[in-house]
Amino acid sequence: MSVPSLILTYVVVLLAALAGLGTYTELRRRRFDPAASADRIFRCRKCGYVYTDDPDVDRSRCSQCGQTNDAIVF
Repeated sequence: MSVPSLILTYVVVLLAALAGLGTYTELRRRRFDPAASADRIFRCRKCGYVYTDDPDVDRSRCSQCGQTNDAIVF
């Protein structure tokens, strides 16, 4: 084998190892990170209590004071 082909092989092997390590790390991170919740976040206008409710609910009643509130939009 010539010197340029050895260097090319060395570089390709190192890049493939880095790509494999990056893929493995990303898959492992996704497996152990908690999944994002689909619940909607509400903040009571009357008492300031912050709570969550199902994603299909547009208005929710505060469990502390009973006030009906709209979801917070980020």
